[in-house]
Amino acid sequence: MKAAVRRDAMGRFKHEAAAADPVRKTIYLTEDVTDGCFYRFTPTTWGDLSAGRLEVLKMGSGTSGPVTWATVPDPSGATTATRNQVSGAKRFTGGEGCYYADDTCWFTTKGDNRVWQYNAAAQTIELAYDDSLVSGTAPLTGVDNVTGTSSGDLFVAEDGGTMEICVITPDDVVAPFLRIDGQSGSEITGPAFSPDGKRLYFSSQRGTSGSSSGGITYEVTGPFRS
Repeated sequence: MKAAVRRDAMGRFKHEAAAADPVRKTIYLTEDVTDGCFYRFTPTTWGDLSAGRLEVLKMGSGTSGPVTWATVPDPSGATTATRNQVSGAKRFTGGEGCYYADDTCWFTTKGDNRVWQYNAAAQTIELAYDDSLVSGTAPLTGVDNVTGTSSGDLFVAEDGGTMEICVITPDDVVAPFLRIDGQSGSEITGPAFSPDGKRLYFSSQRGTSGSSSGGITYEVTGPFRS
C-alpha cells in the first residue's frame, strides 16, 4: 500500500510570496493577512517540498534586533491558524513580496508600507524602509513585490501609490525608477531580472482596462548597476 503524501508541510495559510535560501537550504514565506507572520520552511530533502519543518519568526514588539524561530506544531492549521500556534510569534501587517540574496531576505508589508531586512547569518531583523519615517512626501507607498540586482539595489513595486517601481540603494537612497501612467485601476506585479541582469520584467496586473483580463507585461533593458 502506497503511503499518503502530506500536502500541507509548508503550512496552510494565506501564502503570498516565497524566497529560497540555497545556503541554509530553507525557504522564507510571507503571509497576507493583517496579523500575519513570517515563516521559514526547511525541506527534509532540499528540492522536495512534500516534507519538512515549518517555523515562525519570534521577536519582541520592536522593529529591529535579534530573532528566534519556533516550530509550528500543526502546519495544516486544522484547528488553530498557523500564526496563532506559537506564543511570541512576530506579527506583520499584510506580508507581500519576498527576495533573498547574499545572506539577506527582504520582505514587504503593505499595511504599514515597510520593507524589512532579515539577516540570515546573524539572525537579526531591521527596517530597510518605512514611509512614516520619511520627512516630507514619501517616495514609496503601496509597497508590494520586491526584487534586486547584484549591486544590492532593491526594486520595489507599488500596488496603488503612484504606480511606480522604486529603487532602494545600499546607501538607503529611495527614488522612483519608473512610473506607469493611465493605469490607476491596476497594480505593478512580478518584477524580476533576467539571469544576466540586463533586463527587468514586470506586469501591470489589470492594465488600462482595470480588468483581470487586461494585464500587460513589460520589458526594460538596462544597463543596471552591477
